[in-house]
Amino acid sequence: MHQFLPYAWFDGKVVRFEDATLSVATHALHYGTGAFGGMRALPNPADPKEILLFRADRHARRLSQSARLLLTDLPEDTIHAAIQAFLVANQPTCPVYLRPFVYTSDLGIAPRLHNIETNFLIYGLELGDYLSPDGVSCRISSWTRQEDRSLPLRGKISGAYITSSLAKTEAVKSGFEEAILMNSRGKVSEASGMNLFIVRDGQLITPGVDQDILEGITRASVIELARTMGLEVIERAVDKSELFIADEVFLSGTAAKVTPVRRVETTDLPAERPVMERLRERLTLITEGRDHAYDHWVTRIRIDS
Repeated sequence: MHQFLPYAWFDGKVVRFEDATLSVATHALHYGTGAFGGMRALPNPADPKEILLFRADRHARRLSQSARLLLTDLPEDTIHAAIQAFLVANQPTCPVYLRPFVYTSDLGIAPRLHNIETNFLIYGLELGDYLSPDGVSCRISSWTRQEDRSLPLRGKISGAYITSSLAKTEAVKSGFEEAILMNSRGKVSEASGMNLFIVRDGQLITPGVDQDILEGITRASVIELARTMGLEVIERAVDKSELFIADEVFLSGTAAKVTPVRRVETTDLPAERPVMERLRERLTLITEGRDHAYDHWVTRIRIDS
């Protein structure tokens, strides 16, 4: 069972989690007309009354842009202020995952985005490792990643995640832990809720934004870090066959962090992952506030009572 934090942000204020309720007629519930974000927050190992947020500015910007795709206005400073109030109220003492969500809150039956009320909420839960840090097995999904011409994939639109849900369950029920989705052109796109990287001959390769991926914030961070560490990074189309012969394959995401892929279909991948390990170790230092070269990636929030 999830261990939810005791307070949520709902209707513009902090309320107890159990009081943040929606009507069964809520528009977003029926049509997927919402957009969500995800943020990792952890107490500073050196000061438990200080909460560290990884790249909060980028997360707020993406959620604000996602809201624009739903024809609603959610300023970044509104998001930041709500997150601060939410964290101060909850006083987390362990790593947590924050789920901000902008949604159509009208009680109506017409699928539309005009002349409709919207709202914004945040809840959170305690979260350690979303996927095993030792690696996951992946199935190539029978489901295809959507195209940007049918859904605005630059945002985390909630309705789009039916495909991710189908792919994840298909993978788990067939004996795997995660799914890899191809796009409509038969190229590798992403996992059910993570971006994908491969390493071949010392090059770090990842599907580009033209492959119908979500523009992941952890993905962008991995790319920037890799380049500063002297690695050649290439964003291009990736063929399915490359997954089976890669030196390393790994996934990245806010919940998943950096997670190795140990098997794709029936092919076991190399157990040594030097590139991924270097990147994962560096990201861990940064998120824990222990790499001062990247202090600008960490937002510090005081939660003193």
